[in-house]
Amino acid sequence: MKRLLRHSTVLLSSVVLGACAVGPNFHRPDMPANADYQRAALSPTKGSSGNAGVSQRFETGVDIPGKWWTVFQNAELNALVEQSLANNPSLKAMQDGLKTAWEQRRIEGAALYPTLSASFNPTRNKTSQVYSPVPNNNTYLYNVHTAQLSIGYVPDLWGGARRAIEMAGAQADIQRFQLEATALTMVSNLVNAAIQDAGIRAQIEATQSLISDQRTVLNTLLNEQKLGNISLHDVTAQQASIAQLEMTLPPLNLALAQNRDQMATLIGVTPNTPMPEFHLEQFTLPRSLPVSLPSALLDQRPDVRAAQAQIQAASAQIGIAIANRLPNVQLSATPAQAVGTMSDFFKPGYGNWTIAATLMQPIFQGGSLLHAERGARDNLLQANDQYKATVLSAIQDVADSLHAVSFDADTLAANETNLQASEKTLNISHAQLRLGDISTLSLLQAQQSVSQARLSYVQAQAARFSDSVGLFQALGGGWWNRNDIGMTPAAQKALGKSLVPW
Repeated sequence: MKRLLRHSTVLLSSVVLGACAVGPNFHRPDMPANADYQRAALSPTKGSSGNAGVSQRFETGVDIPGKWWTVFQNAELNALVEQSLANNPSLKAMQDGLKTAWEQRRIEGAALYPTLSASFNPTRNKTSQVYSPVPNNNTYLYNVHTAQLSIGYVPDLWGGARRAIEMAGAQADIQRFQLEATALTMVSNLVNAAIQDAGIRAQIEATQSLISDQRTVLNTLLNEQKLGNISLHDVTAQQASIAQLEMTLPPLNLALAQNRDQMATLIGVTPNTPMPEFHLEQFTLPRSLPVSLPSALLDQRPDVRAAQAQIQAASAQIGIAIANRLPNVQLSATPAQAVGTMSDFFKPGYGNWTIAATLMQPIFQGGSLLHAERGARDNLLQANDQYKATVLSAIQDVADSLHAVSFDADTLAANETNLQASEKTLNISHAQLRLGDISTLSLLQAQQSVSQARLSYVQAQAARFSDSVGLFQALGGGWWNRNDIGMTPAAQKALGKSLVPW
C-alpha cells in the first residue's frame, strides 16, 4: 500500500507539473481604432435602364450566403460553379494537404502518451569452457528466448509537447484557410469569366452590327459614286472605316477563346469540352448587397484568418523553444522474461525487469537553444505585423469594391446617355446626308461615335456585374456557410480535433 501511495504521489506530481505551459498564450491583435470603409454613409447607387442598370442598396451587417453566386439568377452559371467545387484539381490538392496537416497535429499529440513496444529475441549460444560458471544446466551450448516490453514516457513538465500540438494545429488552420482562399478565388474567377464571356460576346455582336450598318452605307455611297454625286475619296474613307472595325474583331475573338479556356480549367475539364455560352441579358444584377462590419472581416476573410493562425503558430513556437532549455524527465520500464525453452515462458521465476528515470538538463549547445528562442520571438513580432498589414489590405479591398459598385453605376448611366445621344446624332446625320446638308466624312464621324459608345456601354454593363462579384469576394465569400473541405463535418471533427491515437 505504501508503494502504491508513493507511486500515485509521483504520478500526481507529474500531472500537476504538466498543467503549466511555458511561453506566451495566443492573443489576436486588436482591430485598428475607428476602422471603417469610408467617411460618408453608404447610399444606393445610381440606376439606369436594362438588367445591369438597377439601383443597388447596401445592407450592413447581413450574413454572406455560402452560394452567393446564385444572386445573379443564372442556372447555367450555378451548375458550372458546383462542378468546379467538385472537380477542380487545385482545390482537391488543397483538401489533401489539409488532411496531411491534421495528421501532423495528431503525430505531435502522440507525445502525450507513453510509448510501448515489444520484442522477442531467440538466440543460440555457446560459452567457452574457460569461463565459469556455465548455465544452470551445466552445458556450454544452450538457448535463450527473451520476450521484452519497452515502456517509455516523457512527462510534459513545461508544456512543450502541448505547444507543439498547438503549433501543428495552427499550421493546419493556415492550410485550411488557404484552402478557403483557393475556393473563393476559383469561384470568383469562374463567375467573372462567365460575365466576361457575356461581355465579350456583346462587344462582338455590337461590332458586327456596326460593320453591317456601315456596309449598307458603303453600298449607298457606291451607288451615289456611279451617279457622280460623290467622289471616290468618300467611298474609300467609308471602306477604311469598315476595315478599322473589322480589325477589332480578331482580338475580341482571341479574348473570348482564351477566356473560355480559363473557364474549362476552373471547372476541371479540357478546353474542347462543351460549355454553355453566356449573354448579359441572362444575368440579373442583385438589388441589395451585403456589407459586413469591419470587425467581422477578422473572422470572414480567409487571408486574415490564415495570418491569425500564423500568430498562434509563432507564439506556440516560443513555448517549444523555452521548454527545450528546461530540465526534463524521461521514465522507462523494461519488463522481460528470459527462458531456455519455450515451455518455460509459462513458469514463474524467469522474469526480469528494469525501471529507470533519467533527468536531463541542456548545459551547452553552442547557443543554439538561446538563439532558437530569440528567433521564435522575432517570428512572433513578424507575424503580428503581417497580420496588421493583412487586416488593412482586407479593409482596403472592401472599400475599393464599394467605390467600384457606386462609381461604375454612374459610369453606366453616363454611357447610356452618351449612347442614346450618339444614336440620335447618327439618325440626324443620315437624314442630313440624304438632303446633302453634310459630307460623308461627317456621317463617318457620327458612326464612329456610335461604335465607341456601344462598346463602352457594353463594357460598363459587364463591369457592374463584376463589381458585385468583387464585393462578395472582398467580404470573404460566405465560406463559413458551405463545406469546401471535401469531408463530412463528423469526419472533420474526428481528424481535426481529436488526439486519440486511433
